[in-house]
Order: sequence, then C-alpha cells, then structure tokens
Amino acid sequence: MAKKENFFQGVKTEMEKTSWPTGPELVKYTTIVVFTVIFFLVFFWGLDIGIGQIIEMIK
Repeated sequence: MAKKENFFQGVKTEMEKTSWPTGPELVKYTTIVVFTVIFFLVFFWGLDIGIGQIIEMIK
C-alpha cells in the first residue's frame, strides 16, 4: 500500500512541475493541429485519387 501512496505522491509532484498552456496558447496550438491534419487529409486523398487514375490508365 505504501508503494501506491509513493506513486501518487510522485505523480502529484511531477504535475506541479508542469507548465500548462494559457487559454490563447491552447486555442492557437489546437488550431495549428487541426489545420495540419486537414491539410494532410486533403493531400493524401488527392494523392490516392491521382495514383488511382494512373493505375486505371495503365489497365
């Protein structure tokens, strides 16, 4: 039981050392991630369509 208490005490200590982002930083970082994911989604979708058309032309 003492090991569990030490573990959770260690977790609490480490969480206090963490620097959390402010509200505006969180919005900025989240926006960057969402737009990056959308960009790669569209890029790979277009790549897939293009490769598919090339394969159809070869057949």
